[in-house]
Amino acid sequence: MHKAKYWALTAGLCLSSVLSATVASAMPAATAHNGQRTVISDITRPGNQQGSEDKTVDVVESASRTDTKVRKYITDYLKTVRLSWEPVPGAVSYQVAIMRANKNLPENVVSVKRGIFTNGYELDTSVMRTAKDYYWKVCPLDASGKYIKLYSDLQPLVDQELNPKAPKPTTEFESMAYAPLYPVFSWVPAKDGKYYDIRVYREENGKPVVIRELSTEGSVYYEDAGYTWPGKYYWQVRSRNESGNHISEWSTPSWFQVSNPVKVAALGDSITHGGGAVSTPPGYVMYNWETYSQVPIKNLGYSGDTVAAMDARFEADVLPFHPKILVIMGGVNDFRSGAMAQDIIYYLQQIGNKCRMHGIIPVYATATPINPHFIANWSYITTPAVDWKEQQVLLNQWIMSQQYAVDVASGMTDCYGLLMDEATTDGLHPDVLGKKLIGETISDYLLRTFPGKNLLAK
Repeated sequence: MHKAKYWALTAGLCLSSVLSATVASAMPAATAHNGQRTVISDITRPGNQQGSEDKTVDVVESASRTDTKVRKYITDYLKTVRLSWEPVPGAVSYQVAIMRANKNLPENVVSVKRGIFTNGYELDTSVMRTAKDYYWKVCPLDASGKYIKLYSDLQPLVDQELNPKAPKPTTEFESMAYAPLYPVFSWVPAKDGKYYDIRVYREENGKPVVIRELSTEGSVYYEDAGYTWPGKYYWQVRSRNESGNHISEWSTPSWFQVSNPVKVAALGDSITHGGGAVSTPPGYVMYNWETYSQVPIKNLGYSGDTVAAMDARFEADVLPFHPKILVIMGGVNDFRSGAMAQDIIYYLQQIGNKCRMHGIIPVYATATPINPHFIANWSYITTPAVDWKEQQVLLNQWIMSQQYAVDVASGMTDCYGLLMDEATTDGLHPDVLGKKLIGETISDYLLRTFPGKNLLAK
């Protein structure tokens, strides 16, 4: 089953043409899947491609030193430097400046790199004869290419990772209460990497066994296989060049654990799956609303889902974890595409009925609003239906009439009924502010409504 991507950028934004082209190639576009589920023993699932090439502007390489010993040192030992930094909330991309001295003066600028869509960058230092003496700094940019924070302090290049032998994973599964059912693998792009191979292992009788072999273009892969089998897993990635030849070793194993049963799980679309600010994938804790919940919650979200798709995968994706409580949040992809509230409600009722049949308490969360003014700037999101707001209101009225229901939508809705400007980048997906509100609101509701279930413990 091919998993379509859901981020892309239009050239109509106020980015430079270089940055716009890079974002457009780097971001996936959201569609709903057909409710079927890939078995994790299936291997070599092509597609899921995401380009993420780095662009360079204002290159000013004029190093004066030509000492042969220095050149030999650079050639032999400093061909590549991998820069890394903490992700910044709201950053769509990053800009890195290379400086020849530890002073922020214009004449010290060697080069400026733009179009960086992850919190890391592999810098080609083979052409920089005095790179061992250089410094670097980074600043985050918003969707229009404007600075949202000052540059970081200058740091020596040689304090970063020198001549990396393998891509660097950026997922943060180990910091999550539970690994997501559908993990999204991501990494810092290799300097000359065009294609990437991914292997997923599960420990069996104390030995790692390969259960998934995947290939992709770019630095993000949305897994379409649900990991329901309990156990300890890890994944690795290696890079290939444009000719398809391997140019790196396998990365250090990145571990995640699949556990069951769980007390609370959440079924939903991309808002539950995670990710935000257009370019940050769901493997980061920052844009996962489950991060902000005191109650540990298993993430069963799948990007692009409609409520029909959520209903279709209930047996395969929910029942293996035997949750006592299931948080159900969906409908945005339906009403924005023209679906009527009564049709959305039908599938939500189906999910609730299935929950009760299996002794699971269904807790409905209201569907969040959208912001058509922001959506108009992004080609990967279709123009919302004219009556989306009317259908959202009817849907949420029904949700709040249920026995167990929590309102997460009103806190991020402005006076016009739209998703607040400060809560989103693309007008569809809530960013940090919105995800924090969702997580805290749901957590507070669960603890208040079910005080005797010891929900703070896994």
